[in-house]
Amino acid sequence: MNSDEPKPEVKAAESKPETVAPIPDPKALELTHDRKATESKPEVKAEPKTEVKPELKPESKTEAKAETKPSKPKREFRNKIIFVLSILGILAGLVAAYLFGIERKAQPPVFKPVSSPYDSAIYANGIIESDQTNGANINIFPEVSGPITQVLVHEGQQVSAGTLLFTIDDSVPRANMELAEANLKAARDQYDKRRDAYDIDPKSISKDVLDTAEDAVNQAAATLKVANVLLQKYSVKASVDGVVLSVNAAVGGYVSSQGNYDTYTELFDPLIVMSGPQDYMDVRCYVDEILVSRLPSHWHIQAQMQITGTDIKVPLEFVRVQPYVSPKIELSNERQEQVDLRVLPVIFRFEKKDAPVYPGQLVDVYIGQK
Repeated sequence: MNSDEPKPEVKAAESKPETVAPIPDPKALELTHDRKATESKPEVKAEPKTEVKPELKPESKTEAKAETKPSKPKREFRNKIIFVLSILGILAGLVAAYLFGIERKAQPPVFKPVSSPYDSAIYANGIIESDQTNGANINIFPEVSGPITQVLVHEGQQVSAGTLLFTIDDSVPRANMELAEANLKAARDQYDKRRDAYDIDPKSISKDVLDTAEDAVNQAAATLKVANVLLQKYSVKASVDGVVLSVNAAVGGYVSSQGNYDTYTELFDPLIVMSGPQDYMDVRCYVDEILVSRLPSHWHIQAQMQITGTDIKVPLEFVRVQPYVSPKIELSNERQEQVDLRVLPVIFRFEKKDAPVYPGQLVDVYIGQK
């Protein structure tokens, strides 16, 4: 037993060096611990001083410097721009305030304004028209339809009654007239034969047959007359003496009894507008319905016309009052241009002489009392 006891100790001693470090002496252990402690302390203290301070702090400073150095010039440049812009804005505001604060003198009128020649008068708008006993200008419309073949007058031409103005294609009515002439000739030949037979021998033909042949001749003559009248409708003539104011027809254009279709206004216009002789002209004045009660009586009324844009003043002679208050209509005389105002037309007359006025021209009129 005694021999066997040390063996396991030797085994344990032998086995320990293979797995665990050899057990040193306690004194050696204390010395080693003291050395480690003494060696570890300066290492821990030196690490933050040598590694942290020179490595971290210099890097952060350089990075901060690298970040701050380029941003400062930009901010300074922006501030300068904002300052300059603010100064410019203030200067612009001051200049604008000065310019808008200057009192500008009103420009003189292009022409002298119209002034009333009477102490108390009524102002009215007037329009020049041809001198007609009734109505205004003469509007000429064809009675038939067809393409225009000839226009024989021009604007501004003085014409007399019966002057041919324009013609419309009359091929169809002319053929009808020729047919009517042929029928009349045939009816007359038939009647002449029967009349000769009846004169030679009254018993050769009855009286009724002879009368029927005579009626056929009269009927054919009437048909020819109708065809001739219809043919004349295709040649439009002036009904009175006057001046051609407007021609709304062209060769080749199709017209109807309603007139000529205008593609711009989409309305029908008369083919020719005429006025009477222009030795005298009329002025149609439109008096506001509110001022109608202030119109003088027919025996004491007087008026003066002034041509717009000039100093020409023309005395007017009272003609008549059109006793019908109607909506005010502008120059085109169309319903689309009516305004919410009703007026009373009053017509005056004046001698044209050398006055630079034309039908359709607007003038200013003052109506007073004698």
